[in-house]
Amino acid sequence: MIEDYLVILLVKLAVSASLASILVRSSAFQRMLMQEERTLAQRVRLALWLALIFGAGVATRVLTKSYAAVDLGLEGSLLAGLVGGYVTGLLGGVLISVPAMINAEYLTMPLLAAVGVMGGLLRDCAPDKEEIWRFSPFFDLSIYHLFRRHDHRRTAFQLFFFLTVILAELLRVTLGHFFGPRAAISYIYPNWPNPHPLSIVALYVTTLFATALPLKVWNNTRNERKLEDQQRLLTEARLEALSSQINPHFLFNTLNSVSSLIRTNPSQARMVVYRLSSILRRLLRKHDNFNPLRDELSFIDDYLSIEMVRFGDNLRFTKDVSEDTLDRPVPSMLLQPLIENCIRHGLSGKVGGGTIHLASHLVDGRLRLVVEDDGVGIPETRLATLLDQGIGVSNINERLKLFFGSSYRMFIDSRPGQGTRIEIELPEVPAPSTAAPA
Repeated sequence: MIEDYLVILLVKLAVSASLASILVRSSAFQRMLMQEERTLAQRVRLALWLALIFGAGVATRVLTKSYAAVDLGLEGSLLAGLVGGYVTGLLGGVLISVPAMINAEYLTMPLLAAVGVMGGLLRDCAPDKEEIWRFSPFFDLSIYHLFRRHDHRRTAFQLFFFLTVILAELLRVTLGHFFGPRAAISYIYPNWPNPHPLSIVALYVTTLFATALPLKVWNNTRNERKLEDQQRLLTEARLEALSSQINPHFLFNTLNSVSSLIRTNPSQARMVVYRLSSILRRLLRKHDNFNPLRDELSFIDDYLSIEMVRFGDNLRFTKDVSEDTLDRPVPSMLLQPLIENCIRHGLSGKVGGGTIHLASHLVDGRLRLVVEDDGVGIPETRLATLLDQGIGVSNINERLKLFFGSSYRMFIDSRPGQGTRIEIELPEVPAPSTAAPA
């Protein structure tokens, strides 16, 4: 007999963890868990979610006339108040009790409604809403922390939490004993003569763990979502920093060029200022992670038109761009750092300057971009570490890793005295503004 009783208590714990796991698989429920402050409509929706799952357990017990271990109406009502507050607790308790009321268990609704309100009261007593998720059914730990912690409010709350769960179960058992068959209230209790005190303790311990398990399951999901959000924000910040970089020397040199042109060629000075304003406008505004290739090429045209004023005939630029690539999304500010590298490191040190060539083609559905120059080239010793140490190139490589993982290809080939070729292959991505980092 005692073996059957203990099996029921163990099954109740398994059902508690299972119901919590079923609920947390819903992305809508996960979003509700992430909110501590909710509107009335959100509280009602949360109550409906909890009532759907925990009420199903009550209905299963009523329909089968057995399986008392699947009835976690009391724990579900208390959790509703803890997670959502008074409205959620009250409404959740009422809805969870509906199957029992249909079965003429008339004290179930006021009991579960009261327990739901108790959960809301407990939530209001929390010194910090996060403290609800830290609840532990191990009473000895709370006593231990009472003497070790300096923040006694948190420890006092944990003790109050512990006693509230015990009180809720005691209230159910007391009502069942006091009203007897007239109450028609379902509860688990040792039904043999003179039960051992430990069997009664086991009942209250089970209720404690059946309340704590869903909180732990849901809190793990909350922590995972928080980590994902933090990682996403960190990635967005890194992308924003990487995509907004522009060499300050370019700005200083451009302003010096404008200063000289104002005296010698005012119309060209106005053109340079106009091009520079277009570049700065794009850098300063909040842009998308991806832009059509045509927009990137337009930015390159503005950039090179300024550089050509500085370098004159020593800088030449050619393009071989396929029409079917112009609307393909590419990471914003992908080409400018590569073009800048060609000018600063490839052509500026070469007598007579040189040519930068840009090409784009589709190869087996992938976008292939090529930037090459006929400058001084890169020494072999430096070429081996360029993807990790080169400022412009490593910037691009880092961003491509964040966006595409291992599905992109970036290849650099350079011969001293002959020039450098950078080739990038990108997989097809969604339309601009919808792609997200991998």
